[in-house]
This record gives sequence, structure tokens and C-alpha cells, in this order.
Amino acid sequence: MRFERTSNKHLGELLIERGVITRLQLDAAIEYQKNNKGVLFGEALISLGNATEEDIAQALTCQYGFPYLPLANYEIDAEILAAVPAHMCEQFCLIPIDKIGKSLTLAMSNPLNARAVEDIELLSGCVVQAFVSTASDIRNAIKKYYGAA
Repeated sequence: MRFERTSNKHLGELLIERGVITRLQLDAAIEYQKNNKGVLFGEALISLGNATEEDIAQALTCQYGFPYLPLANYEIDAEILAAVPAHMCEQFCLIPIDKIGKSLTLAMSNPLNARAVEDIELLSGCVVQAFVSTASDIRNAIKKYYGAA
């Protein structure tokens, strides 16, 4: 699975253009990433307090063309929730939000996670359409709909 960029700019460049971060903050996040293996660039910016989850989600939307969906006021049908077990939602930080025929729409904090998409497609027998949402929104929705883990 390959994701096509709608912008050739790196996430950091997009955030600088949008006035979210400075060049100095970009360099600090890169350094933070080097010192904390496995941390995504957006997570580094959030950890350093230089960007919000929403800033990162909006930039991903711009970078890859994924639609952004805030989940706070979104209602999800129980039948749709049955398509993906809670443990997978928690593992991959995603939640199913809609299903039409063989198309399953997910809100994901990292829509570039090909393994998550492939696993959900195998499990559900559906083709996944990804929306971007913040990790906090998704965790709150998982608690709301699946209950506390």
C-alpha cells in the first residue's frame, strides 16, 4: 500500500508555513526524534509543546489529502463498531465511523499506518477509507463506545 502525497513538502515545512512552528522548533523536534527512537515527528513536536495534535492532524490532511474529522460530536452506530474489535482500535489508535457496502471508513491518528489498514481490511473484508483525527479524540471515542479497557 502506497500513499500519494498531495504536497511534496515535509510535515515540518508545512507547519512552518502555517505559522505553527519556527525553524528552531523544527530543529529541536528533529533532535528529540534522534534521541527518542521510534517517536514520530508529530509526536516529538507535541511532546515539546510546539504543536497540538490538531495542528499535526491538519498538516497531515494538507500533506496527504486525508480528510480531517473531529470526533467530539460524531455519533457512531453500534453495527459499525462491531466491524473492528476494541483491542485493535486501541492498538492502532483508530475507530470505525461508517460502513457503506464493502467500504469501511476509519478515523485514524496515523492514516499512513499500512499495517493497521491491511489488518482491518483482512478482518472486516472491507476496503478501508481513512480520515485523520487526533489521538485524544480517538481514545475518547474508544472509551465512549467500547468502554474503558
